[in-house]
Amino acid sequence: MRTQNAKLIEGGIFSDERGTLSFVNAFNLLLVKRFYFISNVNIDVIRAWQGHKIESRWFYCTEGSFDVRLIKIDNWDCPSKIQRVEKYILNANEPSVLYIPKGYLNGFKAFEDNSKLMILSDYRLNEISGDDYRYDKELWTNW
Repeated sequence: MRTQNAKLIEGGIFSDERGTLSFVNAFNLLLVKRFYFISNVNIDVIRAWQGHKIESRWFYCTEGSFDVRLIKIDNWDCPSKIQRVEKYILNANEPSVLYIPKGYLNGFKAFEDNSKLMILSDYRLNEISGDDYRYDKELWTNW
């Protein structure tokens, strides 16, 4: 079975005398079953590392900006201490959706106060169990 890679789905902004419209038209919502929002209490908070063998997610920054890092995990029980870290910047002023397929760990940190991430999932809450993996935030990268 071929694993998918993470990818950034770019959007855009249209403005005229009436206001602004932000969009990510290439994002297909067909697989999404739920969504929620995360806001860190301040820019010093790091939420890392968490991931899923089964569940895929999409991140969309609705306010502010975030440093999002991903790792395609090699071994869930005993991951290598040397992993390639992918880095993405999500910014509400540059609309895009970051696709995080199953098999990845994610971590993120806000660049600005009051930043907010919308997270979408392809599984409902409690639809699957035992698919939540967490590791120390100090592993693999220097935030």
